[in-house]
Amino acid sequence: MGADVHRSGTGSDGDSGRGTGTDPEFLALERELAVLLRRARAQSGEMARAVHPELEPAAYGLLVRLDATASQRATDLAGYFGVGKATMSRQLRALEELGLVTREPDPADGRASLVRLTDEGRARFRRVRDARRERYRRKLAGWDRAEVAELARLLHQLNAGGEDTP
Repeated sequence: MGADVHRSGTGSDGDSGRGTGTDPEFLALERELAVLLRRARAQSGEMARAVHPELEPAAYGLLVRLDATASQRATDLAGYFGVGKATMSRQLRALEELGLVTREPDPADGRASLVRLTDEGRARFRRVRDARRERYRRKLAGWDRAEVAELARLLHQLNAGGEDTP
């Protein structure tokens, strides 16, 4: 992050944070997260289109989760992502129509179903995921492994803290 924040007490936007209760470090964090999130949204759209031209960018995260968990109930997915059941149902229906996921009866509860990736969905997702991981490796090639691990740890800490807040 910019050394100008720490030396002068102001970010490049000229806001010192004084009088607003915001420290310069948090202003720098906000600025860097905004750039990161903007880039992540754009990349999410690109990755979704690489999986299937009609895939919504928001649905890419569902593929990530289903690949990691093998199968889950739609209600559990909705809870994990912090969205309503109707939103999750719509996204899953779209994924089903594209042939990327399927539903099967939940052996623990015959009234419910489990959602899982189809073989085609898993193959498409993993091809795109592997390419994304290679881009990360290239982008961070100059970083020490300990720095990469620390970044992952800090992002996990940030994400875990966000689970309790709306």
